Amino acid sequence: MNSSVTSLIEDSLQLLSNLVATPSFSREEDATADLLVKFLEEHGVCNVERIGNNVIAYNKFFQVERPTILLNSHHDTVKPNSGYTNDPFLPIRSGGKLYGLGSNDAGGCLVSLIATFLHFYEVNELKYNLCLVASAEEEISGRNGIEQVYQHIVPCEFAIVGEPTLLDLAIAEKGLMVLDCVAQGQSGHAAREEGVNAIYKAVEDIRWFNSYQFPKQSAYLGPVKMSVTMIEAGTQHNVVPSSCKFVVDVRTTDVYTNEEVLELIREHVQSEVRARSTRLNPSTIAITHPIVQAGQKFGKKLYGSPTMSDQALLPIPSLKVGPGDSARSHAADEYIYEHEVAEGIAFYIQLLDEIIR
Repeated sequence: MNSSVTSLIEDSLQLLSNLVATPSFSREEDATADLLVKFLEEHGVCNVERIGNNVIAYNKFFQVERPTILLNSHHDTVKPNSGYTNDPFLPIRSGGKLYGLGSNDAGGCLVSLIATFLHFYEVNELKYNLCLVASAEEEISGRNGIEQVYQHIVPCEFAIVGEPTLLDLAIAEKGLMVLDCVAQGQSGHAAREEGVNAIYKAVEDIRWFNSYQFPKQSAYLGPVKMSVTMIEAGTQHNVVPSSCKFVVDVRTTDVYTNEEVLELIREHVQSEVRARSTRLNPSTIAITHPIVQAGQKFGKKLYGSPTMSDQALLPIPSLKVGPGDSARSHAADEYIYEHEVAEGIAFYIQLLDEIIR
């Protein structure tokens, strides 16, 4: 490993420590955005941009006529798990691990992508431009994160989205719809044969949600998954309820759009169905795509990810890959191994070398 990469690793671990020490809950990322701007400027990056709490930079020798690769990860975090035994904002480096909130999700990925961006920043005659986006509001799929930023950056050919995948290649990711459903009946006295019980009508639809199998199934994500997660009905014990409300969590796959799944649901159930949003789409990238082929060259396995990321809001092909383990995300005493950050930097550099040189 050459001295410049070794220096990038040390700088990255220090940056990660500083990020951990700086609270950055979704919509409250001002301080970490300031920190990231300062870090990039101190490392010679010119014209760092800021849109809200999103930080944007381009490689030094950006050429308009070249295609652009988006390098994206996020700097917001969830609130700390109640099971923490350490201070979640105290970056502890011990036993080869770096502990702290956001260290694994997705600080390790973010600093590794930043290091990779810096590695290529002053390289001339690349085949692609690089656009780095450290995004906000990823944990809440907020409208002021990557969705807003993408309207202001140059159009990109494809994206590398940094999320903890053990450096395996997530070439597909599930989407999400939350459905508010209402079964309508007619109220009446429970002691007499009056009314139409909305709960019984809802139960019929709930049975359908539990048993229905969509005709198409994703090769990497499996079937569309629907789960009834909340139910509410009735005003008192002796009144037949006139309505029954229930909520359905729907995890969509790359073989359907969210709108197609919503239409199929409405065709099969008698309840009124309203999607809170259809914007969190499933995503996929072809296994023949050059960036996927490059990753496979280094022995990385392909898989479909059940967890969501900023991929859901990107209108371009994207590959989700990064150091760390998704199983540690949002867990108490979150950590990432220091060697994982080093390996992440090395892998991202190798991956891009295959594409942009």
